Amino acid sequence: MSTLFDIWHTTQTRLFPWLEERLDPLSEKEQQFVKVVSLMDLPKHMREYRWVGIGRRREDRSAIAKAFVAKAVYNFETTKVLIEYLRGCKNLRRLCGWETRGDIPSESTFSRAFAEYAQGCLPQMIHEAMVKAHCGEKLVGHVSRDATAIEAREKVVKKEAGEAMPMPKRKRGRPKRGEEAVPKPPKRLDLQLGRSLEENLLDLPYHCDVGTKKDSKGYKMTWRGYKLHIDCIDGDIPVSALLTSASLHDSQAAIPLAQMTFDRVTSLYDLMDAAYDAPQIREFSEKLSHVPVIDPNPRRGEKIPLDPAKKVRFAQRSSVERVHAYLKDNHGGSHIRVKGSSKVMAHLMFGLIVITANQLFGLLC
Repeated sequence: MSTLFDIWHTTQTRLFPWLEERLDPLSEKEQQFVKVVSLMDLPKHMREYRWVGIGRRREDRSAIAKAFVAKAVYNFETTKVLIEYLRGCKNLRRLCGWETRGDIPSESTFSRAFAEYAQGCLPQMIHEAMVKAHCGEKLVGHVSRDATAIEAREKVVKKEAGEAMPMPKRKRGRPKRGEEAVPKPPKRLDLQLGRSLEENLLDLPYHCDVGTKKDSKGYKMTWRGYKLHIDCIDGDIPVSALLTSASLHDSQAAIPLAQMTFDRVTSLYDLMDAAYDAPQIREFSEKLSHVPVIDPNPRRGEKIPLDPAKKVRFAQRSSVERVHAYLKDNHGGSHIRVKGSSKVMAHLMFGLIVITANQLFGLLC
């Protein structure tokens, strides 16, 4: 397997000069697009999307996948804008794999292909392979964990009547003599400790609903849509991501996210804010042989500050906030035009693929 430096060196010294002999001089965005695609190892992941000789021959799914990467690189709001740009830009069109304007598929074909990618989790698989190939063999210092609001344009899925009270209602106070106390329902965090990653993921809600949280200035904000949970490592490289309902508390996705990250990289410290201050999360972090550095939550009484050494390490947690900003400002995170958690996740993951490739190559500069 080629190392990151080998790919970068080959791209800079051979691929770019070769492309510029056959195309117009590449712009900065076009060079960025080529670098991202060079790390994706796309042919390996496109086997199940190939035409197998049954029915009408389909449009090239590899070219469409590259086009969606270009959409994230250029931060286009809609697929329609992407198609119009491809028709007018010879360089990008040929880099994707279409020689003429007439070769570009219709918008409906793009939509069908995107639905296939979302159902097959294609961008998630590409991102996981990138992380394991270029970060898996290295020792990582810090894993920073946080969640961000993702606004969506779809209706809120209301809970059914029986879903709100799965357990019998408990009376307040001590039970009467001879009356059996109704047992408390087990907490999700307690159950997650003994479950596998697949079981924990099945237990989380993924429908669109309303989320509420306080911003950095203490003001309450509300949004309709989802919540994106991200683990990133030193160098602002996102290594794991998970999309849930907006109403899910940040702490409920911490253990599944830690399980995903543990399978991809070897790390030392887990950095989390006060929303993750729970004994179950600390216990699971220590179970993975990590050192949890969590900002104490004052809800249990007087807030005990971190010791000086942990406080210095905790300052590294801002890397995950920068990743959230990169995604929303530059790579499609702030304009969601698809509906359903699987499609929203696929759209966001194309942006995270671009960020991951950019940050990996940035380590070499």
